[in-house]
Amino acid sequence: MASTRNRNKYNNRRAQRRGAYFEDGNAARRLDEVPSQPKKKLSRTARKNRVKSTNMGRGYMVFLSLICALATGACVHYIKLTAELTAKRSAVAEKELQLNELKAENDAYYSDVMTNVDLNEIKDRAINELGMQYATEEQIKYYTPGNNNYVRQYQDVPEN
Repeated sequence: MASTRNRNKYNNRRAQRRGAYFEDGNAARRLDEVPSQPKKKLSRTARKNRVKSTNMGRGYMVFLSLICALATGACVHYIKLTAELTAKRSAVAEKELQLNELKAENDAYYSDVMTNVDLNEIKDRAINELGMQYATEEQIKYYTPGNNNYVRQYQDVPEN
């Protein structure tokens, strides 16, 4: 109990110093404010320095307005760039959609063409109408390449 009583006294004293309300019994009363302490007199140079520090000169105002204008310009430029980027992204997405549609159309057309091609008819036409024949063993030439996996023919292959 004693500790809470002491704490309450301390809190009441702090409230008295600030001129606030405190509880005295069951009614809160406003305390008479303590008269303020007389201010110390400042020297003349100290007062001048304080006045100078609180005033803003013409140069400082120009500097601040220039900085504000630059910051505003940078923000406007940033917003413009983000708008351009968003527009370009949407254009790319639209082009990708068109590309996918064209690929689908090409695949469908290729499938349609390949289903309509009859290899037996092509073979029959080549042999009967155009006079083509299968290659015989005498016409086939075998060649073993060097170290490469493929062969490029720049001239006719010799007979022997």
